[in-house]
Amino acid sequence: MNGYLLDFGRMEYGLALDLQHELASKRAKGEIPDTLILVEHDHVITLGRKTTPANFRPQNIPVFQVERGGDATYHGPGQLVGYPIVLLSDHDVRRHVRNIEEAIIRTVRGYGIEGERLDGHPGIWVKGKKLASIGVAVTDWVTFHGFALNVNTDLSYFELIRPCGLDPTTMTSMQKISGRELPFADVKAKMAMQYAAVTGLSLSHQHLVASS
Repeated sequence: MNGYLLDFGRMEYGLALDLQHELASKRAKGEIPDTLILVEHDHVITLGRKTTPANFRPQNIPVFQVERGGDATYHGPGQLVGYPIVLLSDHDVRRHVRNIEEAIIRTVRGYGIEGERLDGHPGIWVKGKKLASIGVAVTDWVTFHGFALNVNTDLSYFELIRPCGLDPTTMTSMQKISGRELPFADVKAKMAMQYAAVTGLSLSHQHLVASS
């Protein structure tokens, strides 16, 4: 099955959110195929539907209240963020989440990191530390939002919140685990390849912009 791969490089979060809404609408209408957006954001905090006041305090960086599941989280430089815009013809959101988890597990394994699932806690974990977060939303059975994989992320920014309701020290990164900075573009390419392998999509690079 054919799909689109959109690599937006570094993009402001609000613009990426607008693009997700636009593309989810197009996917629901059959105007585009299933699409994987890969992006890196400037410093930003997002608050999911389960965010409680105890897990967030006003900060000096942008904050967005969003539709995804989950609690507060941080996005920033060195973190690979993915937004699968996928039509769930089987209405199986859990399968969609597990596909994302499997693609991340396969990706980090290529760098000698053994990620695993933890029952009741979506995302990818390594020896009790959280390496990747997942939070999705669905409209007209089309998914948006997605995952955040800490590659070379400055983990100190998680101290601004209780990420996913957890102690900030629970968060880790590929860099911290491996003891070296990793080639971000290489991790991104491998993630796209593994997501395609897991889902059966044949992803082709596209260059799309938001409608005026």
